[in-house]
Amino acid sequence: MAKDLNTTGRWLKRLTQGLATEPQDRAELVAVLREASERGLVDADALTMLEGVLEVGDLKVRDIMVPRAQMVFVRRSDPAARILPVVVESGHSRVPVMDEDRDDIVGILLAKDLLRLSTASSRERFDIREYMRTAVFVPESKPLDVLLKEFRRNRNHMAIVVDEYGGVAGLCTIEDVIEQIVGDIDDEFDVEDDANIRREAERQFTVRGVTRIDEFNEYFDARLSEEEGVDTIAGLVMKQLGRMPRRGESVTIDGFEFRVLRADRRRVDALRVASPRDVLPPEEGAPAGAS
Repeated sequence: MAKDLNTTGRWLKRLTQGLATEPQDRAELVAVLREASERGLVDADALTMLEGVLEVGDLKVRDIMVPRAQMVFVRRSDPAARILPVVVESGHSRVPVMDEDRDDIVGILLAKDLLRLSTASSRERFDIREYMRTAVFVPESKPLDVLLKEFRRNRNHMAIVVDEYGGVAGLCTIEDVIEQIVGDIDDEFDVEDDANIRREAERQFTVRGVTRIDEFNEYFDARLSEEEGVDTIAGLVMKQLGRMPRRGESVTIDGFEFRVLRADRRRVDALRVASPRDVLPPEEGAPAGAS
């Protein structure tokens, strides 16, 4: 431990060279890090991660968990034919298994394990007990940095979050925790390249939160209102809800359903949009002025 402290001391000494005093509290340390970034000692990405590390120590599991209402479950009594579509549609790598109700979680299914059910005969012989992994339960008051240590030590990637009465409050994954440090981790919901809007299926699209409302309106031939102080789709959704939305939450505006795919405590990054009608994007339509 002494070696680690000495290393930290030398690191801080380098960052604080030229300063009148060394940082005495968290706020002063953050100020030092930001000044170091301005001086070129720490790049912007590193600064974001360092600030994330400091913030994680102040967060509880309840601050980042996926709430119970947005969790995807399968039932222990369900046959393979019912479980597989749920897992595929969710896009999640792990799905909780419940017994009688959502407060009775009996295990976790890994999507990769279900690849063995690729044949009709294997689905007929399906016994969920052969596939379930043990569920890990944590209180919603658990500090986030402690949970991360437990994830690493026990090699778990998901924890079921319970409230003070033992009921299921939500779930938390190792990705949720890591994203608090390194920022959003790209996944299958990201909009590729520089496009703000991407067609996924008929009447279904993935849209960046930073997409401007006028761009959305032009693409969808819509008339979403550009209200005062709101310029983007993320801002419009937040205004409609009156707060920062969580992943999985949805809202309907002028017939368009907006479901949050990725969000953190500061911003909405990506949304899935269900259009109420067929859409012919501008680049696929007739040239401007055509009759």
